Amino acid sequence: MSGPNEAARRIVHLGVGALAILLRYLTPWQAACFAAAAVLFNRFVLPTVAPSLFRAEERHHPWRSGIVIYPVAVLLLIVLFRDRMDVVAAAWGLLAAGDSLAGAIGRRYGRRPIPWNDSKSLIGMAAFAIGGSAAAWGLLVWMGRGPLEAALLAVPAGFFGSFVESLPWGLNDNLTVPLLSALFLRGLLEVDPARLASGGTDLRDAFLLGVLLNFPLAYLARRAGAVDRSGMVAGFVVGVATYTFAGGRGFLVLLSFFVLGSATTFLGYRRKLRAGTAQGKGGARSARHALANCGAGVYLAFLLAFAATPSIIALAFVCSYATAAFDTVSNEVGQLYGGRPFLITTLRPVAAGTNGAVSFVGTLAGVLAAAAVGWVAEATGLLRPDLMPIAVAAAFVGSTVDSVLGATLEARGLMGNHEVNFSNPLAGALTGIGLAVLVSAPV
Repeated sequence: MSGPNEAARRIVHLGVGALAILLRYLTPWQAACFAAAAVLFNRFVLPTVAPSLFRAEERHHPWRSGIVIYPVAVLLLIVLFRDRMDVVAAAWGLLAAGDSLAGAIGRRYGRRPIPWNDSKSLIGMAAFAIGGSAAAWGLLVWMGRGPLEAALLAVPAGFFGSFVESLPWGLNDNLTVPLLSALFLRGLLEVDPARLASGGTDLRDAFLLGVLLNFPLAYLARRAGAVDRSGMVAGFVVGVATYTFAGGRGFLVLLSFFVLGSATTFLGYRRKLRAGTAQGKGGARSARHALANCGAGVYLAFLLAFAATPSIIALAFVCSYATAAFDTVSNEVGQLYGGRPFLITTLRPVAAGTNGAVSFVGTLAGVLAAAAVGWVAEATGLLRPDLMPIAVAAAFVGSTVDSVLGATLEARGLMGNHEVNFSNPLAGALTGIGLAVLVSAPV
């Protein structure tokens, strides 16, 4: 589509974001009604009165249009974070300002692409971070937070949002950016400033121990063929960060997931290779695997160090790695011993390795793997014994989400394998928190 139409889209995108200031005066129910009305208007009315705002492919698939997905994302924000309307406002503003500036500046001045996405530029990513941070800061102050507190929340959220926007996902960033940024920001609200200010010396010592411990482990993992060079570097970073923030107990949980995943990856590798379902590079995992499976865990480890209520964060941390272990082990074992798997959405038999395929044997192996991770957490005192069923149940739900996404969005090219793998531990962590609240478990 021509430049003026793209410019008009950005102006509308930014202008609608200004409506976030109204959240200060609306109840969540009222805000949700307005957002739902905007969804219907953008879907059924706007294509008629302003067709130039829609790209050619959006006219054929209107529900995939960013113009329609935008109010859908706002509606989801309101529903999911109705008790934190300041988070809704900040995530909304971050999307509106960050995306608009990234598009305008990136298109005009972007010359150097970012390493992981040739269609995005470094300057566009920087513009998103700056614009998104500024908008989030202004809206957080408008919603009642102090300027300094708002800055400490908005700047990390803005840079996180710019990173999410830069990822080569098939999903529309009007959906991924605000929802993931809101989750990130909501987590930051759990940080206790007093704990953050007093943790310097302990963190320094833990960091040094983490480096000393993870350097040889990363090297040995590379020598064993469990990771490639990028996976070695990423694994080292993940391991050091986990040990620094979550201590030895959290690190052992991470290590249990890595050992289980690597062992089952190499289990019957030649047989899986002949069947065409084996992990590539001889079973070596890359940096993308490490970040997808451990990204949520590293963030939760950070929150675990500084949260005012670390027990609920500890549960989420364990659930994230229990879910990652469930998914990896069930997949690797199921390909060997699961027989003819079935597609989770239709229950029809499919070939092994099909996105969204599950088997009873693989599922049982996944349950045992999640229980093993939970047992390590329990043995180290990170997880109370009575919370073990929640961790295993959360892992089952998270892995099921992974399978459903694989059978639907990944199969249609809207998500890649790494994006699905990232969603899997995140879903497990959120499920663990939700189950704890649902059953009123004291955490």
